[in-house]
Amino acid sequence: MAIYDDLPPYLLGFPGELRDRLVAAVLSGAKTTTTGLLEQYEREGEPLPEPGARAVLVDSAERPLAVLEVTEVRVLRLAEVDLRHALDEGEGYASVAEWRTSHEGFWHGAELRAAMGDPHFTVGDDTQVVTERFRILRDGDGAGAGA
Repeated sequence: MAIYDDLPPYLLGFPGELRDRLVAAVLSGAKTTTTGLLEQYEREGEPLPEPGARAVLVDSAERPLAVLEVTEVRVLRLAEVDLRHALDEGEGYASVAEWRTSHEGFWHGAELRAAMGDPHFTVGDDTQVVTERFRILRDGDGAGAGA
């Protein structure tokens, strides 16, 4: 699949059930946003995504499935995440509170704490998050999807 050769991977969650569920939500069109921790980008020395950036959505087996394009990036306090973003995460949240409870469970989980190198890592209202909006440019069959 030559279209994927020069693009970085777009990783959602950690490999396993969560990643595959999130990938399925992207491919179905239900998930058009995601949220990361600014501190995690900083700890890993990763640059923040930028509008126009393209990446290859991969599943837990690292199979390339689609080309995504970032359309919006915001850095804001966790307490500032809005309902539109929460709904567009495509995981069935009905409120920002529900979205936040789910995300805090992930961010306070053992895998994320290990990745952060801090077994007591926690988030709060003032934690800086990176919200991304994206669109599918090309699916795994090479077909355009609104490009």
